[in-house]
Amino acid sequence: MEQKIYINKEDSIVSMSSNNKAKHYCKSGSTVVFQTSDCYNGNLKSESDLFHLIDYSNINPATGPLYIENAEPGDVLRVDILEIKLDSQGAMSVSPGRGALKDFVEEERTKIIKIEDGYAVFNDILKFPINPMIGVIGTAPKEGEVLNGTPGEHGSNMDCNKIQEGTSLFLPVNVPGALLAMGDLHAVMGDGESATCGIEISGEVTVKVTVLKDAIMPTPFLKTNSEYITIAAGKTLDEASSHACFKMLDFLKATLPLDLQELIMLLSIAGNMEICQVVNPLKTARMTMPIDLFDKYNVRI
Repeated sequence: MEQKIYINKEDSIVSMSSNNKAKHYCKSGSTVVFQTSDCYNGNLKSESDLFHLIDYSNINPATGPLYIENAEPGDVLRVDILEIKLDSQGAMSVSPGRGALKDFVEEERTKIIKIEDGYAVFNDILKFPINPMIGVIGTAPKEGEVLNGTPGEHGSNMDCNKIQEGTSLFLPVNVPGALLAMGDLHAVMGDGESATCGIEISGEVTVKVTVLKDAIMPTPFLKTNSEYITIAAGKTLDEASSHACFKMLDFLKATLPLDLQELIMLLSIAGNMEICQVVNPLKTARMTMPIDLFDKYNVRI
C-alpha cells in the first residue's frame, strides 16, 4: 500500500519563488497530505484578536513547497483534490479601508465561526453548509518572487471557490520539481470575497500529484464534475475576465473541430464569465464551459 507523504504546516512559505528550498520530495502519482494554517496564520483565535495586531509578513502562509520528481519546465502538474478536512472553527475579519466595501466598514472586528455537523454557524439564526475550498495553491513562477497574496499565471491566491474536493487543478511547471504549495482554506466563501475574507480556517488537504507531458490545456485550469474552467488574474476585473475568455478560446481551438467564428459564438452561448475575487492585489476571474459539450466530440482530459 502506498504511504502518504505528510507535510506539516510549520513547513511553509509566504511567497512563491524558484529560490524556495523544497521541504519534501515525491514521485509523480504520489498522494500527499498538506496540513495548512489559515490566512491569519492562526493568530485570530478569539474575537478580541484583531487583524492590525498580526505580523503582516506572515499572512497567507502556504504549506510546502513540494518537489515532484520528473517535473520539468513546460510540463503541467495535475493536482487531484481528494479530500479537504477542516478544523472546528474559522475566523473572519473586517477593517476600515479593506475590501470592496472598505468605505462602509466603521470599525475593525473579528468574528469566530464554529463548524458543527457540516455547517458554519454564523449566529443563532444563520448557519451555512460548509463548502471547503483552497484559496492559495500554486507552483513557483517563472522568475522573481511573488507574495502568496497575489494570484498569477502560476496560480497562488486565486480564491476560486470551485477549487474544492473532487476537482482537478492543472498548474504550470515553470521550474524543476514545480515547487507546489497551498494554504488559505475557506469553510465558505462567496464569489468576489467582498470583505477580503471568507470563513478563514486551517485544515488538511489530501491531493494526488501527476506530471503531464505535452498537455493541451492553458493554465491555471480546473476540471470539476461538470465544467472545464480557465482562470486568470489582472490589474482590473475587465483584464482578468478577458484573459480567462482568451484562454478558454485557446482550449476550444485545441479540442473542438469548429472554425474560429463558430468557437467564438459557442463561448457566448455556453460559456459563463464568473468572478473569483476582487480584493487581492490582482483580481481573478474564471470562464466555465460544460463538460457534456466536449463529450459530444469525445473530448476528455
